[in-house]
Amino acid sequence: MAEASGTHLRQKAAGLLDSPFIGMSPWIVFSLFVGPGRFEWAVVIALTISIALVVVSRLLKPGGSLKILEVSDVVFFAILAVIGALASPGTHRWLETYAGEVSNIALMAIAFGSMALHKPFTLQYARERVDPALWYSPAFLRTNYMITGVWGLAFLVAAIAGAFGDLVLHNPNNIWTGWIIQVLAIVAALRFTAWYPEVVRARAHGGPQRLPLAGLLLPLAGLLVPIGIAVLVFDGQVWWLGVALIVVGSGLTRRLKQQNERDGAQPAPAGPDGPG
Repeated sequence: MAEASGTHLRQKAAGLLDSPFIGMSPWIVFSLFVGPGRFEWAVVIALTISIALVVVSRLLKPGGSLKILEVSDVVFFAILAVIGALASPGTHRWLETYAGEVSNIALMAIAFGSMALHKPFTLQYARERVDPALWYSPAFLRTNYMITGVWGLAFLVAAIAGAFGDLVLHNPNNIWTGWIIQVLAIVAALRFTAWYPEVVRARAHGGPQRLPLAGLLLPLAGLLVPIGIAVLVFDGQVWWLGVALIVVGSGLTRRLKQQNERDGAQPAPAGPDGPG
């Protein structure tokens, strides 16, 4: 019984490693937490996560391929750690201010660069979840191009938001540019990653051809309430905006839930015959 339980846990952990979000987690953690006085901690945490992902991936999936993101994680944050240790005070201050934007731009370059090379980085993760017979099917490839492109756009939005906070507002800790916009961009890309393959599978199995946008937008609407609370707590000067976000988020979530129920049953479940 204990052996079966251990095997089940290993399978679940290995399944988590098949998500591109896990490969991007060191970058996301770094870009959200780096800032004045936090550069060293952000680098150490991101590098530790990067190394841990490679080690755990090799232990749980010894025959699995080494992924682009896994290599990029370790190399990028190891270089940052060395630069941070040797940098002059001026360079160190620059890194504290702009390293978040640098990491977002690097991820954007990986996403769009992998598409330009006709190897969108999500392919390595998706191929470990589907039948090899589907690896070169047009639907499977198109799905991964779409998902990789959305992640690239998400990191572009995060980089622009961070740069606006640093260069225009001169406030790296601004709650909107440093946190809310960047978190929303990442959550939107994460939700799209789960939602879009389900839509493609549903269409392939004779499901509705129109996009069930309620299923995509529902998690984002649900975030408006905690964002409104955060605005009330941390940005009292615009308390009215916090109240508005709570009210709109609650109402919109309710309407989207109703729409999602009207759209019918969930799309076809993931399986070896799915494109993503």
